[in-house]
Amino acid sequence: MGAGALSSNSKGLAGRYAGALYDLAVDAGRVDAVLADLTDLQVLIAENAKLAQLVTSPVFGRGEQQRAMTEILAKAGADQLTQQFAGTVAANGRLYALPRMITVFAELVAEKRGQLSAEVISAVALDGERTKAVEQAVAKMAGADSVQLALRVDPSLIGGLVVRIGSQMFDASIKTKLKRLEAAMKGVA
Repeated sequence: MGAGALSSNSKGLAGRYAGALYDLAVDAGRVDAVLADLTDLQVLIAENAKLAQLVTSPVFGRGEQQRAMTEILAKAGADQLTQQFAGTVAANGRLYALPRMITVFAELVAEKRGQLSAEVISAVALDGERTKAVEQAVAKMAGADSVQLALRVDPSLIGGLVVRIGSQMFDASIKTKLKRLEAAMKGVA
């Protein structure tokens, strides 16, 4: 049983790919490099509409997706293992699941290092200072010394954050607050 076998079984497709990548990265001694590349790629996908469309749209063929991902990662100076992974994911027609694979990979790395991992979804990309503040707040909230954050952007939140720590979700987004207000107002009318 590989290093990521238990975690990958509970996370489906993304878990299997992330677990396989983790095993390869450990064997090659390049876990940190791959994690950094994937984290940067996840932010790039979230911030670039054309790249997000390439990842999620069935209009693009597997070969086209594979070439584009490999070229983007090569230009970014990504580790060869990261480039091969993204190329394989695209060639297998699974590029739509890449953002989830990245999140699961980061969670797996954090788990193996004894860190708490959390997913933070924000309306806009967080800069370094805000990321650090959110990291500290999440660690305090969870009662942990350190936290590994997987950041994602969802403009539909309007503002605020959604934080997932394991199976717990804390939703402090403006979108949710507006929905609650709307529901409360319907009850009064």
